[in-house]
Amino acid sequence: MNTILLITILVVIFALVFDFINGFHDTANAIATSVSTRALKPRTAIYMAAIMNFIGAITFVGVAKALTKDIVDPFALNSYDGDITGSVVILAALLSAITWNLLTWYFGIPSSSSHTLIGSIAGAAVAAAGFDVLNYTGFIKIIQALLFSPILAFAAGFLMMSIFKVIFKDLNLYRTNKGFRTTQIFTAALQSFTHGTNDAQKAMGIMTMALIAAGLHQGDDIPFWVRLSAALAMGIGTSVGGYKIIKTVGGKIMKIRPVNGVAADLASASIIFGATLIHLPVSTTHVISSSIMGVGTAHRVKGVKWGMARKIVTTWVITMPISAVMAASIYFVLSLLF
Repeated sequence: MNTILLITILVVIFALVFDFINGFHDTANAIATSVSTRALKPRTAIYMAAIMNFIGAITFVGVAKALTKDIVDPFALNSYDGDITGSVVILAALLSAITWNLLTWYFGIPSSSSHTLIGSIAGAAVAAAGFDVLNYTGFIKIIQALLFSPILAFAAGFLMMSIFKVIFKDLNLYRTNKGFRTTQIFTAALQSFTHGTNDAQKAMGIMTMALIAAGLHQGDDIPFWVRLSAALAMGIGTSVGGYKIIKTVGGKIMKIRPVNGVAADLASASIIFGATLIHLPVSTTHVISSSIMGVGTAHRVKGVKWGMARKIVTTWVITMPISAVMAASIYFVLSLLF
């Protein structure tokens, strides 16, 4: 087996591992509010999220196509036919992203799989070929989406909760919460579906990049087997669950009641699905956490646990640069091995 084929096989394996980890790391955010309000039992919520993630992942490919070409051109990394630089870059990026995801999952911190993957791709590519290899137009567009989507989610959460306060202010609190608890079953399903439409696409894009870099695929269309395997990996990962993240998102940002959960789910799902429709990868972690903060601010500013919010925001800020440095370091090690 030649080296480039071996590395491509490793990339596919680790891309599916990344999607599996993403399943139990990020999907926990999608069902955190429904579990914390006891609208759904944890195991029921996780199985429902696994199914909806799979459906969402298999339905859309726009974000995967954007990742394939908008950060770095896979062809630009190979200086001659048979060069393995591009494949090694992608493998280094995956190993970096997986490492960061596992570290943040272990400590129960809802960090962004999108940030770590995109930072890792950029870091490994720059280490291999310098800053000129980056596709700055596409890269800046993706960074802008990652930066502005949490702000939009915070505003959407604030607006949604403000509307709910006006509409339901004169209704019986017990009956209202009971109705919203039932509604949360559907909003959690919607949240999980939108998560699949955006997050699962990232591993699909990575695998397609590797196939292009190895000369095994032409164009930016996503092969069906790539779509199916990535969707399955995320669905299986989701079924494993991520209780540490659920605990943080579902209770450590604010005390969530059913009405808050519905408002946060609807706000974040609309932002994530909107990004999917315009083919932009966003951090579902950032969007969901920000919408909860927006809902909490509209409900009662002092009810938001801003200390935990600051820790989450700090993780958001440091994820991309740390991932870039890690990926660059891993690339140098792998380049010695291969």
